[in-house]
Amino acid sequence: MAIGILLALLGGAFVCLQNTFNANVKKHVSVWSTTALVLLLGFLASLAAGLAFEGSRLFEFEAQPWFWFSGILGVGVVACVTQGVQILGPSRAISLIMVSQIFFGLMWDTLGWFGLEKVAFTWQSLLGVLLISGGVLLFQLGPRLEQHHASKRKSVGVDGSVKG
Repeated sequence: MAIGILLALLGGAFVCLQNTFNANVKKHVSVWSTTALVLLLGFLASLAAGLAFEGSRLFEFEAQPWFWFSGILGVGVVACVTQGVQILGPSRAISLIMVSQIFFGLMWDTLGWFGLEKVAFTWQSLLGVLLISGGVLLFQLGPRLEQHHASKRKSVGVDGSVKG
């Protein structure tokens, strides 16, 4: 279990780093050029690693045929996330992506969609999603609220009189 946790944390770091790099590439080329470059390089790297670690077993597919096309979803992932990071910045975009992933993961687990084993819905799960969402909202709004309060403090004098 510890290895799974470590890999998940490392994966999160890779995703954040990749999204930041992608947003910087997108500053110079279109989102579709960025997406094509990212997915082409990802394909070449995964092909090389797969051949190195698995050899010819790399091409033994046992999943349902429609799941083979999940890589096509990568086009949407890279295009949406790249633009989201460029527009919102890495911390805002990644935090919203995280909330979306948790929400949809809970929904798909609960409904047993896409070949997943159905997991019973619990109020604790919903509360967890709401707490994480609230934390993200606080993270996003915190600096703005503090800035708003600071500007109010500047406009109100020590004696309580309103300046300006």
